[in-house]
Amino acid sequence: MKKFILFIGICICVQLVKAQEISLAGEWRFAIDAMDSGIGKKWFATALPDKIILPGSMAENSKGNDITLKTKWTGSIYDSSFYFNPKYEKYHQPGNIYFPFWLTPSKYYVGAAWYQKMVRIPANWKGKRIVLFLERAHIETRLWIDDKEIGLQNSLVAAHQYDVSKYLHPGIHRITVCVDNRLKVNVGVDSHSVTDHTQGNWNGLVGKLNLQASSPVYFEDIQIFPDLKKKQARVRLVVKNASAEKTSGRVSISAQSFNCAVNDKTAVFSKDFSLSKGEIDTLVVAMTFDDNMQVWDEFNPALYRLTASLKIGNSESSTLVQFGMREFKTDGKKFLINGRPVFLRGTLHNCEFPLTGYPATDVGTWERLFKIAKAHGLNHIRFHSWCPPEAAFIAADIVGLYIQPEGPSWPNHGVKIGMGEPIDQYLYDETNRMAKSYGNYASFVMLSAGNEPAGNQVNYLNEFVDYWKSRDNRRVYTGMSVGGSWPVVPHAEYLVRGGIRGLAWDAPPETMSDFSEPISKFIVPFVAHEIGQYCAFPDFDAIKKYTGVYRAKNFEMFQQDLADHGMLEQAHDFLVASGKLQALCYKHEIEKMLRTPEYAGFQLLGLQDFPGQGTALVGILDAFWDEKGYISAKAFARFCNATVPLARLSKFVFTNNESFEARIDIFHSGHAPIRNAVLEWVIKDEKGKLIANGQFNAGTIAIGNGIPIGQIQLPLSAVTKPSRLNLEVSLKNTAFVNDWDFWVYPANLSIADSGVYYTTQMDERAKSVLENGGKVFLNAAGKVIKGKEVAMHFLPVFWNTSWFQMKPPHVTGMLIQDQSKAFTDFPTSGHADLQWWAIQHRSQVMVLEDFPKGFKPLVQPIDTWFINRRLGLILEARVGKGKIIVSSANLNENANDPAAKQLYYSLLKYMASNQFNPKDNVRYEVIKDLFVSPSREQYRMYTADSPEELKPK
Repeated sequence: MKKFILFIGICICVQLVKAQEISLAGEWRFAIDAMDSGIGKKWFATALPDKIILPGSMAENSKGNDITLKTKWTGSIYDSSFYFNPKYEKYHQPGNIYFPFWLTPSKYYVGAAWYQKMVRIPANWKGKRIVLFLERAHIETRLWIDDKEIGLQNSLVAAHQYDVSKYLHPGIHRITVCVDNRLKVNVGVDSHSVTDHTQGNWNGLVGKLNLQASSPVYFEDIQIFPDLKKKQARVRLVVKNASAEKTSGRVSISAQSFNCAVNDKTAVFSKDFSLSKGEIDTLVVAMTFDDNMQVWDEFNPALYRLTASLKIGNSESSTLVQFGMREFKTDGKKFLINGRPVFLRGTLHNCEFPLTGYPATDVGTWERLFKIAKAHGLNHIRFHSWCPPEAAFIAADIVGLYIQPEGPSWPNHGVKIGMGEPIDQYLYDETNRMAKSYGNYASFVMLSAGNEPAGNQVNYLNEFVDYWKSRDNRRVYTGMSVGGSWPVVPHAEYLVRGGIRGLAWDAPPETMSDFSEPISKFIVPFVAHEIGQYCAFPDFDAIKKYTGVYRAKNFEMFQQDLADHGMLEQAHDFLVASGKLQALCYKHEIEKMLRTPEYAGFQLLGLQDFPGQGTALVGILDAFWDEKGYISAKAFARFCNATVPLARLSKFVFTNNESFEARIDIFHSGHAPIRNAVLEWVIKDEKGKLIANGQFNAGTIAIGNGIPIGQIQLPLSAVTKPSRLNLEVSLKNTAFVNDWDFWVYPANLSIADSGVYYTTQMDERAKSVLENGGKVFLNAAGKVIKGKEVAMHFLPVFWNTSWFQMKPPHVTGMLIQDQSKAFTDFPTSGHADLQWWAIQHRSQVMVLEDFPKGFKPLVQPIDTWFINRRLGLILEARVGKGKIIVSSANLNENANDPAAKQLYYSLLKYMASNQFNPKDNVRYEVIKDLFVSPSREQYRMYTADSPEELKPK
């Protein structure tokens, strides 16, 4: 593969101290070029007819086309039934278009658009080097100064910079930029750098827009390479002479810390240079530190500013560069930060910007997001198939986060790598731009070429990794971030890979197992790819937050459908109940990785919701990074942190003739081993009453995963009532604490004759009992017809059912009427918890489409929000003169699982009491029909050729 790299207008990530600037922010002239006629008609030579405000996008300025069913989006549509299913017809009406796939922009346009501004160049800029700086353009820019074309640039990762020194002499000039957001280089329509699934395929110019004037002898590039062992930084300075004559001078560098308690400053180091006209030279200067040298990491993000000066005669200009003294390496299966092992606890940033539709370019926005991530115990961010603006790197440096930007490509849908397509060279060009623009930032510790490729990927990515390993040792390199079925790239220094993740909850939940066996076959650090993807129900309160370019019409559509099914008043309860289960799943998956020796890290998908791909509500935060109300950052950080106590439990449901046993471990990825560490434990009941407590002997906790500490054993004979107990383990004199609920039930249950007729079918005797005012318990397990098509697992919906064409499971948790007396002898929360596993997992559900309006079952599975069927697992009702409880879970006195047996006992005891008084009347025929007729509302794909088809044609 040819390794020639085109550097066209690449920005240098520095702040010019003495440069002069003319801001171009404000009103520009504007024109849409939908017919591609602007160049032929020389629009650059005339005043454009419209106006627009920059920085900004067309959509922000209400420019572009209205949204219709024929809008040609940038992104795959995996479930095209929206276009054909009659139930969606009302969302197809002109002026009232709703899409379930992603957020809806106010306007939409893909193509060429022209931006134009008049500018006055001052007299004192004569002889200066002048650069037009466009911080973030989407995607291709083409520049004219007055009537002369200057050039073209195409980059999704770095500023577009044009040297216009020869064209902007003092006086008034016309700057015209044509921006084209078509994929001239196909990076893949689902790449987060371009797709409507996330930021949107916007057209515009954002961030800093200005003209910069400086000396014609200037730094073309400055790169800083720390060497902690030598207490030295090797500084590579590329100096260019763009003046008209030979030039000699001196380069001087020094560095000073600026954000930490220790004020460290180096000496000044200098080197002379001499350059002919137009010549460029690279100078390498070693800068040494003394014993006060500050190193950067997540715990102490100490930063320096390098001052690099160019002195030519009596003239001197200076440049500042932010950097940190740190080294990020691999050692076997571990990552090392400054020689110390570090475990990466990360999440993805998918380029979600629901107010603007384009990435933030201010440091404050990124600091807020990164501080939220750290509050949740994270230390790492992966930027899925995109690279953020410079502000993100600055903020990550300040906050102390390890980040992995990626080449801006998901080359899997419509494009492949290693096949000789333009994407092959483009990824080299783009990652070189990234390294040059952001390579000095301490937080930039990892690099991937993109996400989940197709094509001749192994050969291509092996060469890509080799190229970068030989070129820049400041970070570590992998091929692409991939799922578990992708081939391994042997030359990668680390892997971001699926396949070794998830919860094996087809068997009863436990915390004994880990991933040691499958991870043993890998020889480099293994970071789990996109773990979690557990869904919660939509938070409709978030709709009002969409006050910018986008509207959450997908949420509005789901909300209306929920209302059409008569359950809108339950929306918040569905959110909380599903969210509690979602958080529980994230806890258990993260802990499984923390207790696995040799695991190197994980990347959540995600901490925040993903607004596209059918609407993937996988975050405990919404798309604005705000909490949804069912788990706080503090609670999340109990099981996701630099130090986490762990408990290995073989099960979570016990009877009181057993002993509770737990092996206590600890995960530690701190700044140093913990000396004289003492772990304490306590078991309490729901009211906070102490059941037992203790502590383990003091010792040193090294850095590592799943470090054994000791055993807890507690006979449960003293627990005589059905109880939910809680084990809490804490590291004494620290904030590190974690906990687990478990359940204890009486071993011997005496189910007295309650006068209840128990049956497994709605037979004539059941009908007679009800007609005569009796009580019936109907165990309908395996008999349900109306609801047979709905698959329920204990784990919730994965990603979303639309994106995976209704692949099961379809249910995302359960809403439980936990205040009902039916659960007096079965302690439960309002959501599915671990004691429900044997009752819920793969049980049938009942579709209650013919039940009275407002009817709410005792246990209500929460359907996928694309269909919103009213479901039931356990319900109570009045039928004629009698009363009934119907369960599609298999409940009986001979149940093998203690929880199922206990729940049956609680329900029968409730039925025998005078508190059994259902408020809803349901006709016998309606209940009977659950086992006779299929659901009237059935999901249909309507098309068979998804996902690669894009509808409409």
